[in-house]
Amino acid sequence: MASTRAGSRPHLPNSPFNASRRTPAAEPIPVGAQLCHDRHGLGRVIALDGAASVIVDFGNGERRRVAIDSPRIERL
Repeated sequence: MASTRAGSRPHLPNSPFNASRRTPAAEPIPVGAQLCHDRHGLGRVIALDGAASVIVDFGNGERRRVAIDSPRIERL
């Protein structure tokens, strides 16, 4: 008798039980908006880099690409 493992269950994308697992779509961040990053501190969005990330200037010439849905950033 074969045992059923959790990893071998079929994935049903339209199942109502998956609703709690879905992450909401990230809101677009406009150029000029201020962000606070857990590691780099306060910064300002200077450019959009596709639909999923932005370029942020944290001062002192430090520019970083940051994912919009990153848990480390907070929009101010």
